[in-house]
Amino acid sequence: METKAIFAERFKSARLMNGFSLQDLADALGGTLSRQALHRYEKGEVIPDAEKINLLSKALNISPDYFFRTTKVEFSDIEYRKLSRMPQKDVAIINETTKEYLSRYLELEEIIGLPHSFDNPLKDFGKVTTYEQVNKAAELLRKEWSLGTGPIFNIVELLEDKNIKVVKLSVDEDFDGLQTFVNKTIPVVAYNERKANKADRIRFTLLHELAHLLLVLGDVTEKQKETLCHQFAGAMLLPEEAIKAELGNHRTKLSTLELGNIKKQYGISMQAIVMRAKVCGIINDNYTKQFFFLIRQQNWKVDEPVEYQGIEESNRFEQLLFRALIEDQISMSKAASLSNQSLAEFKKQHQPMF
Repeated sequence: METKAIFAERFKSARLMNGFSLQDLADALGGTLSRQALHRYEKGEVIPDAEKINLLSKALNISPDYFFRTTKVEFSDIEYRKLSRMPQKDVAIINETTKEYLSRYLELEEIIGLPHSFDNPLKDFGKVTTYEQVNKAAELLRKEWSLGTGPIFNIVELLEDKNIKVVKLSVDEDFDGLQTFVNKTIPVVAYNERKANKADRIRFTLLHELAHLLLVLGDVTEKQKETLCHQFAGAMLLPEEAIKAELGNHRTKLSTLELGNIKKQYGISMQAIVMRAKVCGIINDNYTKQFFFLIRQQNWKVDEPVEYQGIEESNRFEQLLFRALIEDQISMSKAASLSNQSLAEFKKQHQPMF
């Protein structure tokens, strides 16, 4: 692809990522560039000079070399939760923001020479239509990933270690998460930190998206698919063996104190624990309804009385960046660019360490 075409593609991506029309961008630039001039850039008719590129990068909150980055990022079909509620402008922001982060991440991996290989441990599992199959799939994945039956400390780090890219977004609140493959081979899951704003919710959302990514869901309704993915997330966070060890095989009622303790240990919400107890046959439908009535009465649906204190993040990108920098595979300015910071910002933050 020639330079004009690369610039045009990246320019449009940056504009969409910021939710701008061409006129919005012209207004943000204070009239220093007209809508007509911006249109010519986007059509690949002309490349602006360095001064104008700097103006554009500041208005679009990106580094100047973003416009010339050649790392390919092509999505397979993307599955969103609650996509139907979202305006196309917001969908474009999500897509382009995800692409921008991944383009930096994949370029860094290419510089270091890391493979992108991913092997789906559930590829031969077959179609899933029932809870029993979901439970077995979760047990198999835990076994293949050597997780045992205990708590998983950090879901984000686990997925990144398995070559699944995790993207944190801050976008329209109707969006929960998405999953797709990049360049047909690299799995990606993303979550909305405005919606999944607590560690236990982040964990559940990521594992829900992982279910969509790894499982072949059979001939069931969309609502049933969502239920199966919820059940997979619950089974990954709190295996049947573990919840029965904590609660016993059968109960007539549960206390919020014991649910809170399990939440603090396993990083799964009290509401999800109760749903897990129901599908594992520990409690019946009637008690489940009573519990959720209590949840509504106490206004605990959003803010439960006990918080999970775990950390959900991965430092893999930063580790790779520092590795490339200290081994002279990239310059300080390139490291700043890959971090989407100015050189001055990057130096202020990191130079004392080098």
